[in-house]
Amino acid sequence: MEHTYTIQGMTCGGCKASVDKYLRKVDGVTQVLVHLEKAEAKVTMNTHIPTSILQEGLPEKYTIAEKESKNIFEPKQDSNTLVKEKNKLQQLQPLLLILLYITVASNLLHYKNWSVSEVMLDFMGLFYIVFSFFKMLDLKGFPASFSMYDPLAKRLPIYGRIYPFIETALGILFLMRLEIQIALISTLVILSITTIGVTKTLLDKKTIRCACLGTALKLPMTEATFIENAIMIIMAIFMLLNIF
Repeated sequence: MEHTYTIQGMTCGGCKASVDKYLRKVDGVTQVLVHLEKAEAKVTMNTHIPTSILQEGLPEKYTIAEKESKNIFEPKQDSNTLVKEKNKLQQLQPLLLILLYITVASNLLHYKNWSVSEVMLDFMGLFYIVFSFFKMLDLKGFPASFSMYDPLAKRLPIYGRIYPFIETALGILFLMRLEIQIALISTLVILSITTIGVTKTLLDKKTIRCACLGTALKLPMTEATFIENAIMIIMAIFMLLNIF
């Protein structure tokens, strides 16, 4: 008998190989076919094996759950849709909180002499510093996650390795008001490249993990990822128009 399971936690080819290896070791499993991009695995077994047993056979990094089969004759369940949306918001809570804190902090820094341009520059600076910090927590694992959707990191692996340092440098430039034009143009270039990859991923409806906060926090690739990049791109365009 064959069952299809969703696998959460896979970020690269090494993860795929690891899941394949450990599932094959479970007693009763005869064949395993793992799909990285679909985040799922098809498992063939002699007798039915409980999902809990399969979970015990995997490292803690991975979460396995049986994939629900769709019945075209069943009416749509609005309650299920609401639950999924709620779960998505819960998963995105860390990202939304970070953006809220950055927004509040950049405004408080200029509460006496409030200026749109100054607030934007500090927002962009804090954005890069905070987001690069999370990427720095796992410099080895970040490139693999990032290359799953960033076109340049996929073709040029070294770009994924130095990306956290690029973000840190840009954050310092914005906060210290150094080479603002270069920082703004760089922001437009690197975030536009990433946004292209994010857009393609969303259109293809692939289930992968966003690397915007590194690998420390498991965030799904959603419209929020596109929006956060779009905000930075719009700010960069606005500031460049004011400069020139």
